[in-house]
Amino acid sequence: MSPLEWSRRVAALGQFIVEDPDRPSLGRDDEHHLRTVLRARSGEEIVVTDGRGSWSLCEVNDAGLSRVTPVHVDPPTPLTSLYLAPLKGDRSEWAVAKATELGVGRIVPLISQHLVVKFKGETREKIVARWRRIAREASGQCRRTYEIVVDEPVHVSDVPAVVSVADFDGDPDWSGVRAVAIGPEGGWGPEEWATDRHRVGLGPTVLRAETAGVVAASILAFGAGGWGFTVNPQRHE
Repeated sequence: MSPLEWSRRVAALGQFIVEDPDRPSLGRDDEHHLRTVLRARSGEEIVVTDGRGSWSLCEVNDAGLSRVTPVHVDPPTPLTSLYLAPLKGDRSEWAVAKATELGVGRIVPLISQHLVVKFKGETREKIVARWRRIAREASGQCRRTYEIVVDEPVHVSDVPAVVSVADFDGDPDWSGVRAVAIGPEGGWGPEEWATDRHRVGLGPTVLRAETAGVVAASILAFGAGGWGFTVNPQRHE
């Protein structure tokens, strides 16, 4: 993709999910959002994607959408997972949005001993649905073309052994870590995890739970190699 195409992609009015970026057609809700909320005018461009890496730029017109670029396919998103305990207020939603922007592949609501929010029955269903909606909106905002998976909730006891646990005294070496669990405001229970569970640290300061989620997502993204950054600690002004 050329720098010009990327600039057009960033400058587009918005991004929407469609079945086929080659023959784009918006659903009723997205059509309403485009025409009524965003007040799209004929000639303006949007991005459409199938959520599986394929995307194209389209021009808005009175009859619908007209594709104006070939269909591109982005490189696959590195497979990373963030297990996140629900938090009070909208703090979880903020963390979900930022983890989505940072490229985490999967978010799993985590049921822990010290949850301070009600997470049962209808309330649980509403929270998970809200996370999914937030993740989808964040995907469009950041021009992400691989949809993030917001999975069904799991209990700590059912978390796979390959998932590391964020803890203040955890290992600073994140080599090979592709999935991490972040606890609630009250932290982990004293015997909530097996003693041999791999634990990773998040730095020398005590972080709020939602900040811990974003820091963990950032480290996962950098470690998975999807960002293309090179850091030279010897270089300074």
